This record gives sequence, structure tokens and C-alpha cells, in this order.
Amino acid sequence: MSLKYTAIRAAFEALWLSRLPALSRALSASRGVIFTLHRVLPAEPEDFSPNAILQITPDFLDYVIERVRELGMDIVTLDEAIERLGARAKGRPFVVLTFDDAYRDNRLYALPILHKHEAPFTLYVPTAFADGIGEIWWQAIEDIIARQDAVAFSENGEVEYVDTRTVAQKSEAFTRLYWHLRKLPEPQRRAVLAEFTANYGYDLGQQCRTLIMDWQELRLFAGDPLCTIGAHTVNHYELAKLPADEARHEMAQSVDVIQAQFGIRPSHFSYPLGGPLSCGPREFALARELGFRSAVTTRPGGLYSHHLETLTALPRVSLNGLFQSRRYVDVFASGGLFTAMGKVMG
Repeated sequence: MSLKYTAIRAAFEALWLSRLPALSRALSASRGVIFTLHRVLPAEPEDFSPNAILQITPDFLDYVIERVRELGMDIVTLDEAIERLGARAKGRPFVVLTFDDAYRDNRLYALPILHKHEAPFTLYVPTAFADGIGEIWWQAIEDIIARQDAVAFSENGEVEYVDTRTVAQKSEAFTRLYWHLRKLPEPQRRAVLAEFTANYGYDLGQQCRTLIMDWQELRLFAGDPLCTIGAHTVNHYELAKLPADEARHEMAQSVDVIQAQFGIRPSHFSYPLGGPLSCGPREFALARELGFRSAVTTRPGGLYSHHLETLTALPRVSLNGLFQSRRYVDVFASGGLFTAMGKVMG
């Protein structure tokens, strides 16, 4: 575990022992929290699994739902959350469950639990992923590094071979390549990714079709009264790295495709990756112009009445797969604490 996550774990332990989460929920002006989820898988991740931060177990999801209700919190839709933000009195605190990317395991392992608890949720769909032609690049580079004893990095015409025999070497190589790709403009990132995956015989299209639900599977969600379908762009690009017209097209086209598939026009949006490098004031303004009722980031924090003025820049709290301890759920559910932590870490 990195120093960053070690520090976060220590902070979670200290907060839980101090009983500050209960005090925060009672005294904070935070009305509720939006949880970010991606994958729900029963198997324990391998020793080298840098993307394990994106997955929780079905048992943990089951406990999260039970525990937040034990804490006196309601699980509500995004529309209901917005209505509650507009109420004069604070009222009962709430949680919104949101799933990004439409992973197939959401149908296999999350949906039965959500039905059991009658828990509403939002599923944000990147339309190219559902078409089976998306590039889940962060998982691709993990998969390649996991099976290789060395990998070749190409940069500025130079080729460098990096040892990846040990878990530590694999982790270092993943971090290096991940951030190299994150810093590139999207066309260059895609070119580097295409070369890297081709060199190791990795089929990005097959990977997408294996991991992500197709439109037929997604009809189950579109017709589910518990589910709100949200937009998540076409190609899952970092919008801040695109020219304004391309960013707008990514957002608008995803809505049009979902409407064509289901007859439902999404009014809620999730920014891919969602951090400061991926979206900012320009994207928030685009979401308003396109008529989205809400748009969520991955910036940590709770929801307050003042968020009615910035509904296209809402914070979320990630149910991080590295912190699946039951005692941490009380921390996750405390929006005020995550707002304070976000200010310190930001």
C-alpha cells in the first residue's frame, strides 16, 4: 500500500476511535453524501491489483446499505437528494449510491443486493463501452504488467525495458505508465496505449466486451424502477483535455445514444475520472448548458444546501476497495469529515 493510502487508513482509524463521525453527522451542516462505486466482485484481488481501489465485495456493499440505514440515513435517488438540498430544514441525512462505467459485475453481484434492500441507485453509462468498443486502459495496463516479467516503455522514440518480476516492480511500472498516460493529450494517450497493447497481443475490444454490459443487459437496468440511468460521455475521455467542442460532443452524444436505446433522456451526468485534472469550470458550465440537472465529480465531500448553486459540480465519497473495514462505513457516511479532509488534502 502506498504512503498516501497508509496515511488515509491511519486517518480513518483515528476518526473511528475518536467517535468524530457520529459527532460530525449530528453537528455538520452536511445534508448527505453521494457514494462512488465501480466494481462489485466476490473474489479477493491478487497481490498486484492497483485497480482494486475500484472494487468492493458484495458482502461489503450489503453491509454498507444496512449500516447507513442503522445510522438513520435514507438511501435516495439523485432527484430526491436535490429536493432535500432545497428544503429549509436539514431533515434526515441521506446517501445516494452511484455506479460508474456499467461493469458486468454490477448486474451479477450488485443488483441482487440492491433489490434485496430496495435501494435506489444511479448507473452512469459510457456509450462506447456498451457498444463494445471502449478502451478500459487502466485495467489493460494492469493486466499486461501482471503477466510480464518485463515491459517495454516507448517515449520520445526511445525504448526502455523495465523489470516487472516482483510485485513492487510491477506496482512501480504501473504507476509510472498510468501517470504518463494521464498527462498526455487524448490522441497521444490513445496512440501510446495502442502501441503498448499491440506489443503484448492484448485485445482492447475483447476486454471491453468481457467487462462491460452490452445494451441488451443494460435494458434490465433501464426498466428497473430502482435505477436511474446517467450519462458518462461516449469514450470516457478526460473532458478537460479535449477542445471545448469535442468535450461538448462527448457529453451531448452520450445522452442522444442512451435516449435512442431506451427512450430515456438522462438528466444526470458523471465526469470520467472526475478529479481536478479531468474536469473543471469549463466542463461544469457545459453540463449546465446541456441541461443536466446534476453532474458529479470525484472530489471528496458531503452535500450542503449551497450545492443547489453548483449542481453540475457535486462532490462524492468513494467506497474505496482498499478500505473495506466495517468500522470505516461510519466515516464514509460522514460528509462533513470528507469535506474537511478534501480541504486538507487539496
